[in-house]
Amino acid sequence: MFSSMWVALGLSLTCTSALSLISPAWFQTPTFSFGILTYCSWPQGNSWNQSCTTFSSLEDIPDFAWKVSAVMLLGGWLLLAFNAIFLLSWAVAPKGLCPRRNSVPMPRVQAVAATAMIMGLLVFPIGLASPFVKEVCEASSMYHGGKCRLGWGYTTAILNAVLASLLPIISWPHRTKVQGRTIIFSRATERIILVPEMNK
Repeated sequence: MFSSMWVALGLSLTCTSALSLISPAWFQTPTFSFGILTYCSWPQGNSWNQSCTTFSSLEDIPDFAWKVSAVMLLGGWLLLAFNAIFLLSWAVAPKGLCPRRNSVPMPRVQAVAATAMIMGLLVFPIGLASPFVKEVCEASSMYHGGKCRLGWGYTTAILNAVLASLLPIISWPHRTKVQGRTIIFSRATERIILVPEMNK
């Protein structure tokens, strides 16, 4: 049960993270929007007639901070995707191959992925001071969007990074102290272990 829930959460986070990374709606104006990998423009009042462009390489991305952010976010997403695929294969493997079915493997990979994504999200707004963004957002600067407003793509990426950082915390064993003894609930063995405290 726990492993199935973990796999479902990992896969859904991977998919929504991919959606937010390819979204051009990180910051937007009434006629223009841009994201980490894509930007779109359209005539005033006709948002159905969009013309979108994807940055095909790192050289095409207009600012160094933006490039660093893209590398960190894509690296974090790749780790998240690798972890989700590994969890899926681990969950569907026969019980004989995976005797520790109720514990979650590789929570550290998930933690590294979440850290990389959070760092990429913190670095991205530095790129708002680039000439590319200043031309569109007028009066933008580091961590200030000027006339651009925050879009759903950036908000979704933040939410995904926060949720991805919480998943490894959930998987660690829980410890509680009761009258001089430590109680550890182990998901691997599905038992409660009482450990006497050592006096110093």
